[in-house]
Amino acid sequence: MKTIKGPAIFLAQFADDKAPFNNLKGICEWMASVGYYGVQIPSWDPRMIDLQKAAESQTYADEVKGIVNEAGLEITELSTHLQGQLVAVHPAYNELFDGFAPANLAGNLKGKTEWATQQLKYAAKASKNLGLTAHATFSGALMWHTVYPWPQRPAGLVDTGFTELSKRWMPILDTFEENGVDLCYELHPGEDLHDGITFEMFLEKVNNHKRANILYDPSHFVLQCLDYLEFIDFYHERIKMFHVKDAEFNPTGKQGVYGGYQSWIDRAGRFRSLGDGQVDFSGIFSKLSQYDFDGWAVLEWECAIKHPEQGAIEGAQFISDHIIRVTDKAFDDFAGAGSDEAFNKKILGI
Repeated sequence: MKTIKGPAIFLAQFADDKAPFNNLKGICEWMASVGYYGVQIPSWDPRMIDLQKAAESQTYADEVKGIVNEAGLEITELSTHLQGQLVAVHPAYNELFDGFAPANLAGNLKGKTEWATQQLKYAAKASKNLGLTAHATFSGALMWHTVYPWPQRPAGLVDTGFTELSKRWMPILDTFEENGVDLCYELHPGEDLHDGITFEMFLEKVNNHKRANILYDPSHFVLQCLDYLEFIDFYHERIKMFHVKDAEFNPTGKQGVYGGYQSWIDRAGRFRSLGDGQVDFSGIFSKLSQYDFDGWAVLEWECAIKHPEQGAIEGAQFISDHIIRVTDKAFDDFAGAGSDEAFNKKILGI
């Protein structure tokens, strides 16, 4: 068994125009000061990294890595959540996602998809240049508007949708294979890949591509009322990344999973700072350790109530307290009698 690495933190929710959160050096130094050992970098934020430059220049990639290392940290992974979203967008959401791409692509659905596809390919090369082995993204969605359909979905629609989704992602997955990096989809409502079943359907369409893997985040499963512990039993071989994020689901007589169009603070299902929600992290860390998860425990902070800096400070200690230093021997070794083949046959009476 392997001991999970951490604590680490996803920088996306902390990047800001105010120091020390407005540049990579400052934010890394602050994160190190509160107990983190790794950072996951949002590749769309120019204050943190120039993704294309990191893909095309080993010298620049080394400089980025050096900034992080000088703060006493490691880069755990890069993220292309925003770009991955644009690989597949239903036209109804076109304008809503304009902010995820360069301004000159506003309203240009095809142009945004082409740009996003290239961004993912840059991410594969940049990850290799940075010495990383896994990468975080979203799948995008062509079918989300049919997730709870009325009228019923036409026959064959889901198969057609996953065929198209796989067509868009296969060249990207092949690029990640060429660079020796696992592409990890965060299974998330709003994405076509949002639970185990949808991941399986996608996996079949991409011929069980070895680089198609999972970023495990239990908070999204709490809000879907999915058994997030059994999920690990089913998919542990494909889980290559881990977001440590808490959530709570408190349905009432007035609202449930869908939230009644309420803001985050008033929803039955809410993301919370670590320890303030309902996720059984002791169970999760035990299962991931049992299955030899060889990655980082990365805090993704999202909370409708608590300030992010408090969440980050508390989160480092929370993760540290849950990481299991795995054993290299059995607890009852002291009572072992030793054995050889002859002794074993004698015990069995043969």
